[in-house]
Amino acid sequence: MSKDQGYIFTSESVAEGHPDKICDKISDAIVDAYLAEDPYARVAVETAVTENFVALIGETRGPETLTHDRLIEIARNTIRKIGYEQPNFHWKNAEVLCRVHSQSSDIAMGVDAADDKDEGAGDQGIMFGYACRETEALMPAAIHYAHDILKALSVGRHDGTIKGLGPDAKSQVSLVYENGKPVRTHSVVVSTQHDEDLSQKDVIEIVRPVVESVLPDGWMCRNDEFYVNPTGRFVIGGPEGDAGLTGRKIIVDTYGGAAPHGGGAFSGKDPTKVDRSAAYIARYLAKNVVAAGYAEKCTIQLSYAIGVSKPISVYINTHKTGIVPEAKISETLLRNVDLSPRGIREHLKLNRPIYERTAAYGHFGREPNTDGGFSWEKTDLVAALQDDLG
Repeated sequence: MSKDQGYIFTSESVAEGHPDKICDKISDAIVDAYLAEDPYARVAVETAVTENFVALIGETRGPETLTHDRLIEIARNTIRKIGYEQPNFHWKNAEVLCRVHSQSSDIAMGVDAADDKDEGAGDQGIMFGYACRETEALMPAAIHYAHDILKALSVGRHDGTIKGLGPDAKSQVSLVYENGKPVRTHSVVVSTQHDEDLSQKDVIEIVRPVVESVLPDGWMCRNDEFYVNPTGRFVIGGPEGDAGLTGRKIIVDTYGGAAPHGGGAFSGKDPTKVDRSAAYIARYLAKNVVAAGYAEKCTIQLSYAIGVSKPISVYINTHKTGIVPEAKISETLLRNVDLSPRGIREHLKLNRPIYERTAAYGHFGREPNTDGGFSWEKTDLVAALQDDLG
């Protein structure tokens, strides 16, 4: 269907208590622990959870002070902060197994800088960045609102203003588009874990004002298109109800399906891994192109080969909304930003413990933090682009 005929587009989000997000947060908390003690540590850690059980696997190179016991403690503390104190998944008494080992010397040889070579990419792969003018955050609207609904529910749960809801939750927002722009909400789905004594009607009364506060004025969907716990009951949640793994929510993490994804997950990886750092710089570049006024939407693809410092290819698409040639934008970006793994890390200052906060509610569309978190969301390249492009 052509965009001027109108269409409905849907994106989903999941809360920090979703089993897969528990894993992402634990893995990123471990990344933060390594980078806090050694900014150049190497980390590739995966987490799996099921009923009262957590497994940590992967490879690292860093301080010996980060023993298996400390990694297990980090996992328990992360689960505690999320809010799991349920009989069949409790931060204190869940079994936590750690099988993290030293990084492969073959991988280290390809990635490490040497006298005759710069630091290489930690793996091959393709990474995408995207930005558009659908929201102030320059993010696609459906994923933006789906995240915000769950963030608002989480804030209320943690500060006590919302009672009776558990950590596990999912949202789904469907928007009506006309002439390529979102104009109203078609439907909203929210499934949230709740206490035994709450009815479906009780949960709807808790959730509805939160959704109404997140959506733009006048955008609330009709009652018959507002679905809260459609099965009628969601008491059993978290790893008791479903297993979780790091890296299974990559579309939730990025653009909600509104833009391509290269396939690699982010969480559990230090910034030498281009799966993570190149996706961040691609978002940074695309966002600055849109923020500078050179396109209404912009997609950027980067590709890398393991052990090679420069990207194999750089592709830019302004989706017929650009006001200057894409080739000229690409040349300007390459003049202003070094896209080698080292260049990316230094430009965005990624060798810091800033990753656990990214693991839920999206890696993009967030406010840059004073300590360097979400540095890829800055628009500090706008002036340089305007100087070069006019």
